[in-house]
Amino acid sequence: MFVDTHAHLTDKVFVGRVEEVISRAKDMGIEKIVTSSVDLETSKKSVILSSQFEEVYSSIGIYPEYIYDWNDDICNQLISLAKNDKVVAIGEIGLQFTDGMPDRESQKRALKEQLHMAYELKLPVILHCREAYGAMLELLKGEKNVLKYGGALHCYSGSSEVAKELVKLGIYISVGGVSTFKNALSLKETLKSVPNEMILFETDSPYLAPHPYRGQINEPSFIPTIAENLARLKGIEVEELALIVRENTRRLLKI
Repeated sequence: MFVDTHAHLTDKVFVGRVEEVISRAKDMGIEKIVTSSVDLETSKKSVILSSQFEEVYSSIGIYPEYIYDWNDDICNQLISLAKNDKVVAIGEIGLQFTDGMPDRESQKRALKEQLHMAYELKLPVILHCREAYGAMLELLKGEKNVLKYGGALHCYSGSSEVAKELVKLGIYISVGGVSTFKNALSLKETLKSVPNEMILFETDSPYLAPHPYRGQINEPSFIPTIAENLARLKGIEVEELALIVRENTRRLLKI
């Protein structure tokens, strides 16, 4: 019934444990898991994992922290990896304007080039954004011609106003464990306003485990907890919401 559209099964905490993590997820009704990448190495590992496990798909790309080495060779290697049938998106890619990150113009340039790459590959994008929602929205509006295949803003934590503009651009709002935190009052109000037809579920495993598992290693098996919380916020049955989000996932990622 569920799909975890954003996990990091290549993270070191899952080494030697991926099979048991997938097994627990299946026991909780998670049919498929998209393992997301942050650099060329994890992109390669994600594709390998997706070939080893029927339930696993991959998204490949370069996260803003790792765009220092972005060049044509890396771009071409990603294009080659994307030819694998189980690569369903380019990501996670995006902007992060916190201290210690690459300069903003370099981040924007790498993001634009990966957006264009995704368009040429006829794939959606999985977007990361931290302390950069204004710049992200401006950039996406300027590049809307290459957003034909859609995308998702993963682990969304922005305002309802930004969410509304993203939805207009065909960008889904991906809901993770932060939405269950007791202090996430603003985010909870924002999610109430997002159309059900533009929502995805994710864990961002192994990070940001939902309440009441906060502080633990996050796993795809926690997706039902995230779904149940959002269903309560929306005032509908979790089964109904799960079916809607499952169709959303199929529509965007073709899985």
